[in-house]
Amino acid sequence: MTRPGLDTTTVLPYASSRTSGRTRLLRAWMLTAPVDLAALLTPLLLSEHYWRGTLAMAGLTVAVFTAGGLYRARRHVSILDELPALSGRLLATAAIVAIIAAMRHESAAYVSGFMRGVLLSAALVIVGRGITRAAIVTARRRRWVEHNAIVIGGGPIGVELGRLLRRYPQYGLRFVGCVDSGSRPAGSGQPLIGTVEELEHLVRLLECEVLIIADPTCPESTLMELLRRPLSASCDLWAAPRLWGSRAQAGNPDHIGAIPIVKIGDTTLSGPRWAVKRLIDVLFASVALVVLSPVLLLCAIAVFLEGGTGIFFRQERIGRHGRPFDVIKFRSMRPVNEHESQTNWSIAHDRRVGPVGRLLRRTSLDELPQLWNILCGDMSVVGPRPERPYFVEKFSAEYPNYAMRHRVPVGLTGLAQVSGLRGDTPISDRARFDNYYIENWSPWLDVKVMLRTVAEVFRGGGR
Repeated sequence: MTRPGLDTTTVLPYASSRTSGRTRLLRAWMLTAPVDLAALLTPLLLSEHYWRGTLAMAGLTVAVFTAGGLYRARRHVSILDELPALSGRLLATAAIVAIIAAMRHESAAYVSGFMRGVLLSAALVIVGRGITRAAIVTARRRRWVEHNAIVIGGGPIGVELGRLLRRYPQYGLRFVGCVDSGSRPAGSGQPLIGTVEELEHLVRLLECEVLIIADPTCPESTLMELLRRPLSASCDLWAAPRLWGSRAQAGNPDHIGAIPIVKIGDTTLSGPRWAVKRLIDVLFASVALVVLSPVLLLCAIAVFLEGGTGIFFRQERIGRHGRPFDVIKFRSMRPVNEHESQTNWSIAHDRRVGPVGRLLRRTSLDELPQLWNILCGDMSVVGPRPERPYFVEKFSAEYPNYAMRHRVPVGLTGLAQVSGLRGDTPISDRARFDNYYIENWSPWLDVKVMLRTVAEVFRGGGR
């Protein structure tokens, strides 16, 4: 069923091709990574004497290549563009492995023989990269591999990008049209297949896999809201910088027909990224529960001595995708009733908070039972802090981007909290920091937040 108001006679001529339908799941790294790994393991065919070092070299090199973006998608594919970054990272990993080999084996002959294998594998990696890059370009030019792309923007840059993609298939994209706000007429020769408001419907109808932001006339906030919708967020997102004539400062810039473009990182935490984060959460929570068990016991005894039974406090909070769950904390006070518990914003200066409760809150030790929530999958170690249903509904109505923080599990600590945004601070600022965290997540960002959290605990910067 088509969407009312959408001119399907304009859209359908640009529908998915048979090739793009067959190659939807193919990515360049699926060819490049196995060839790199085979090249790095080639010395094992010549000698099994250095197999530990060879395996270590292969694993380290692939990890360094991944961290350096050498497996990321590129539109302009050339071995010469990648050669400086490739050579530098190969030299760095070879130096690390050589130092370790020299420390473990005092024999100069052993180290010399091992390094000959390292140099061979490094040379084969460069040769293999040249071959895979040539194969990728050939497959694209002959349209054996292509992915449907929609250009967002009907201005001069959007028009030129559409023309370039139609004329030069080596970029691996099949241009199916452009979208823009209803206030802009179609450019010269540019097929406007709909408006930005219809983007998600067009992505589904045309089986689109790539979106390129060129020069849309709609406000940026409107565009970001549309791009965060599930189908749009599943597409690879590229952008032509507004000052596209300026020199890019990135180490390995990309372009389509000399129009600079940059790849926008995933705005959702899913797939392999989510698997990595979940693994870190489970390991951290398991170790923390064991190591901190004496601290948990002391906190429980202190709470019991101050207020009697009912050591733990359970309260409904909203988690990932808006699902409710019960968060567990050490009790710091007893609310008058459930309604007060759900709707009272702050109890920082409440007289019912005793000395033990005040200490637990100031040091954030009252949050430690949430390690169990993490193991159960309700929470993450780092993420937006969970809030009560009453305030989630209230803040979502008042602040447009607040609900977007529920794209990921809520956290024991978060970027907003370690940035001083806790207690009576602007909700809009918290939401902005939470969404920044989601859209720029990395394992190192989690580590930074956790280190800053430890500093806050020792400084007594809690509530």
